[in-house]
Amino acid sequence: MKADGATEGSGGEASRGARGISIMDLILRVVAIVGSLGSAVAMGTTDQTLPFIIQSFRFEAQYDDFHTFKLFVIVSAIVCGYLALSLPLSIFHILRTKAEKSRILLIFLDTMMMGLLTAGASSAAGIVYLAHNGNSSANWPAICQPFQDFCRRTSASLIGSFVAIVMLLLLVLLSSIALHRSH
Repeated sequence: MKADGATEGSGGEASRGARGISIMDLILRVVAIVGSLGSAVAMGTTDQTLPFIIQSFRFEAQYDDFHTFKLFVIVSAIVCGYLALSLPLSIFHILRTKAEKSRILLIFLDTMMMGLLTAGASSAAGIVYLAHNGNSSANWPAICQPFQDFCRRTSASLIGSFVAIVMLLLLVLLSSIALHRSH
């Protein structure tokens, strides 16, 4: 113990705390990658053909029949790619806990990606809702009764994207805390 009452390891404790935040950042990025990749793959491979054919007409539902689902797959893939490319910077923050400019860049980019993924997932959720419930005012029937597998799969694909959105929100908060503590 020093004469002013501070312990000798107090600087090391702050460094360990910042390193802990950086490790949590890395873990959250990996979870967000898994969520966004899983969502893109699940939605991008969703299709269902009904077992009956009426005079050369097949009843089929595919994700690419809906432009919103195409947007969702593209946005999820972009966010997944960004998150994968941000991993080296996250590892850099574990090694250099005082890096400020790169943290500011990550806060900015993470916020942009969170907004992009939120827009894509929310629009896809609206279409999934219509598929399940229809809209009697617009004469849009629900399609999930005959296409149950299609609807289950599209609904499930949204879960991963919303998990990724929450992870991105936590990443922005963690980076902000780390940046605040470095001052």
